[in-house]
Amino acid sequence: MEIEEHHIETDRHKTFYLACGPKDGDLIIMTHGWPELSLSWRHQLEYFGKRGYRAIAPDMRGYGRSTVYCDKGAYCQEEIIQDMVELLQSTKKESAIWIGHDWGSPVAWNMALHHPNLTTAVASLCVPYGFGAHPKNMLDKVNREIYPEKEYPAAQWDYMFFYYENFEKAQEEMDENPDSFVRLCFRKGDPSGVGLPSFNASIRKNDGWFELMGGIPDVSLVPIDTDLISEEEASVYAKYLKKNTFFGPNSWYVNGDSNEAFDQTITNKKLTMPSLFVHASYDYVCDTLSTSWPDFMRENCTKLTEKTIDSGHWMSQEKPEELNRVIESWISSF
Repeated sequence: MEIEEHHIETDRHKTFYLACGPKDGDLIIMTHGWPELSLSWRHQLEYFGKRGYRAIAPDMRGYGRSTVYCDKGAYCQEEIIQDMVELLQSTKKESAIWIGHDWGSPVAWNMALHHPNLTTAVASLCVPYGFGAHPKNMLDKVNREIYPEKEYPAAQWDYMFFYYENFEKAQEEMDENPDSFVRLCFRKGDPSGVGLPSFNASIRKNDGWFELMGGIPDVSLVPIDTDLISEEEASVYAKYLKKNTFFGPNSWYVNGDSNEAFDQTITNKKLTMPSLFVHASYDYVCDTLSTSWPDFMRENCTKLTEKTIDSGHWMSQEKPEELNRVIESWISSF
């Protein structure tokens, strides 16, 4: 079944999105994370479209062919959630199954929290319910056996603090060569990393991601991990990162205070709709298997299903068949 291209435009925002499946099918909206595109859900779009669902994946604000803003504050969750409300309204559907990954996960969770009437069910890959504000709130949820506090005070969340403290440096490093960055970024999970500190835990000490290398490697030195993406797909990711720069994607990280204020507008954090969380065995930044991070989700999602897939962070692209079966089985349960 063909994947279609669409966009909607309101007075405040333009959203480009991919869609597959009959327009009268039950609606699934999938929200991508950093530094991705709607393209990241290509396997899920086709799979669920063929099964009669109307599957949609937008380019989130700051990405691809959706509106890009030059103000960091424009990338707070409150604005992003309004984008998603407008997207849903454009479909003429009353509600959707929301599925998020990475920074798309707090978007899905926030739709469930702030707009339960628009949420049939909610699912997340890698990032549990309760994330989206300042990284300082994450420091009591890390594995201190892997990250001794003296050596790794911010544990694997060190890289997030780097955005707050050296935003321009972080963007400059990534903007230098998006082709190489995409090739370095999209790698499958490595089982040998279990129990070892993540590279992201030393970003501030190393003064960035590539300072110790003398800059990002030349593209010719970085092979594509074709178990995740093809040459053509890598070029699409890089094309839009060159066009839009990393300013928008990176700005999602530095709205902790406003995101926390938005979260606090809802006092009852219980989610009563069906919810699904999928752990990634080899995701060493979003470590949900050796930490207490998922506890808040378990306490506040009353109809929670948990599954684990042996993949790295980019689950929808690394293990699409297995993930699709997990999601389909979960949806069929309600």
